[in-house]
Amino acid sequence: MATIKDVAALAGISYTTVSHVLNKTRPVSEQVRLKVEAAIVELDYVPSAVARSLKARSTATIGLLVPNSVNPYFAELARGIEDACERNGYCVILCNSDDNPQKQRSYLRVLLEKRIDGLVVASVGEDSDLLHSLACVRTPMVIVDRELDGVDADLVRIDHEHGAYLATRHLLELGHRDIAYIGGPAETGVSQLRLAGFRRAMGEAGAAVGASRVLHCDFTSPGGHGAAAQLLDGNRPTAIFAGNDMIGFGVLRAAAERNINVPGELSVIGFDDIELSRYVYPPLTTVGQSIRELGESAAALLLSRIATPRQGSAEQRIVAPRIVQRESTGPRPDLFNDYR
Repeated sequence: MATIKDVAALAGISYTTVSHVLNKTRPVSEQVRLKVEAAIVELDYVPSAVARSLKARSTATIGLLVPNSVNPYFAELARGIEDACERNGYCVILCNSDDNPQKQRSYLRVLLEKRIDGLVVASVGEDSDLLHSLACVRTPMVIVDRELDGVDADLVRIDHEHGAYLATRHLLELGHRDIAYIGGPAETGVSQLRLAGFRRAMGEAGAAVGASRVLHCDFTSPGGHGAAAQLLDGNRPTAIFAGNDMIGFGVLRAAAERNINVPGELSVIGFDDIELSRYVYPPLTTVGQSIRELGESAAALLLSRIATPRQGSAEQRIVAPRIVQRESTGPRPDLFNDYR
């Protein structure tokens, strides 16, 4: 691999001058600059990012920790973060922890060793060791999606509780009273907030929520499929609120396997408004947010913190949710004919 001294020798100038051309640290003549650029092309020279970062005290890289890159939510979130960072001259190192706290802690260590300029964290559940590690991080950091107790960092997330409240109210306004909730893992803060919003709306409507009407699973389509099977093979509800869109897809599959018409016999609403929710059948009604905009907002907040690391206390940006009406929700079955 060519070195800066090889470039200097081919161009017939000192390697210090080559360094000035590369780093734009001192004016050089147009003739010298062209010689250096020609030598770089001929030798296929790649400057050392490590050496440049040591000198500049910046690597122009952002670390991004996500729990599951297969989940379209985190893929769309990562795209928003990457787009915003790229526009500002930063590259993003994506680390997928596969919902494994130990793997997430290992990736955190690797990113910090690489002297990243900033960190975006979408956390895996509640892990005391991770929380301790993050609490000790001095690198500028933004938490996305899931609030982490004890970590003093900027936060960007949707209003999970209010979004769940809106989703449940949507079903109640369609006449449903026997509504089931299938949420993610019960121990996660996101699941707890969304369940709280569901219970608040049901309580205000005077609608009972039996123990059998609240189920938990992974935030995945197989998880939603399995949980929905339990509901649909028994005394089934007239509506199901799925704790995210991926769970909702599993519910739609379970209903289709049983020839249950959605929304004629069963209404289904999800949460997140991932892009795929427009293309399943029927298209999934959901609680929406612009996931890419959420990612861009997180990146903008982080880049601002990098530029002025000691500016003020940790900031919270709570994004307001909205209902995205599609074709998977409709009036309660015994009211359906009245609406047609």
